[in-house]
Amino acid sequence: MTAPHIVDPARVLGNLLTDASPDMMRSLLQTMINALLSADADAVCGAEWGQPSADRQAQRNGYRHRPLDTRAGTIDVAVPKLRSGTYFPEWLLERRKRAESALITVIA
Repeated sequence: MTAPHIVDPARVLGNLLTDASPDMMRSLLQTMINALLSADADAVCGAEWGQPSADRQAQRNGYRHRPLDTRAGTIDVAVPKLRSGTYFPEWLLERRKRAESALITVIA
């Protein structure tokens, strides 16, 4: 015989998200966007960061920090730089415009 569920996971998660502070949401959004940018830059380079590969086409060379205004507040987006060639996430940031309209368009 199994014990009945004492905690309803959907309700607990709903309560946590409802009571979540904007700082937590801003932090999660920043982490997710920076991870996506890093993976996208790895695809452009042809290899993961720090991994040697014969197929590598470029190397990473630090980050450009750009502010992105969202409903959760302004977050710091770390756009990877490449030593040769360019990388700019058009799917996330419009040039000279730092608002979440581009992110909404990508998600939609």
